Amino acid sequence: MQVTVNDEPKDTASRTLEGLLRELGVADQAAVAAAVDGQVVPRSRWSERALSEGSSVIVIRAAQGG
Repeated sequence: MQVTVNDEPKDTASRTLEGLLRELGVADQAAVAAAVDGQVVPRSRWSERALSEGSSVIVIRAAQGG
């Protein structure tokens, strides 16, 4: 299935947001937020949020700095 992650096409076998974020290596990072098709998905719902062909996913990682 193909989805878009931060405006880049991505092929994935994952059917959930959590699975995709695991593929990307960010699921266990503390300062990560995600949205699917314009809707922010709370971390507690990542495993429930289904992805479909063409879903648009935005992944934001907080960075510390000054």
